[in-house]
Amino acid sequence: MEIVTNRLIIKPCEEELLPVEMDRGPHVQHYLEEVEVDSDLKGWGVWLVFRKDDEQLIGDIGFKGKPENGIVEVGYGILKEVQGKGYAAEAVEALLNWAFKSGEVQKVIAECLKTNTASIKVLEKLSMTKVEEDELMMYWERHIFH
Repeated sequence: MEIVTNRLIIKPCEEELLPVEMDRGPHVQHYLEEVEVDSDLKGWGVWLVFRKDDEQLIGDIGFKGKPENGIVEVGYGILKEVQGKGYAAEAVEALLNWAFKSGEVQKVIAECLKTNTASIKVLEKLSMTKVEEDELMMYWERHIFH
C-alpha cells in the first residue's frame, strides 16, 4: 500500500522503513506497537513521507485512529529543513483523498495551535474550514463533498 503524488511517495509506517538514526516521536512508537495488536489500523495511523527524487524521509502524516462515525483526525509534520515547499499540503491532500475513497470517511478533522502559522496555511490550502477556536487552539474540518 502506498500513495504516489507528483513529488512524494507516502507509505504506512513500518519498522523497516524507519532510518535507524531517526528520532521516533511517541506517536510513531505507539502506532508501531498498536498495529502489531490490530492490523486493521494499517492506513489509519502514521504514514511516512518520502521525496520521490532522492527517497529521503521528510516527515510523517496520518490519522489518529480508525474512522469513528465516518470521522478521522489528521495530523502531520515535515522536517524543518524542507518546510515551505508545499510538501505537507501535497502529502495531506493525497491522504485525505485516500481516506475519502475508502468509503469509511465522510469528514476529516484537524487541530493546530493558533500560533502555528505554517500549519494554518496548510489547512487553508487544503480547503479545511475553521469551525472553532479557543485560547490556544483552532479546530478545522473538511467534508467529503468539498
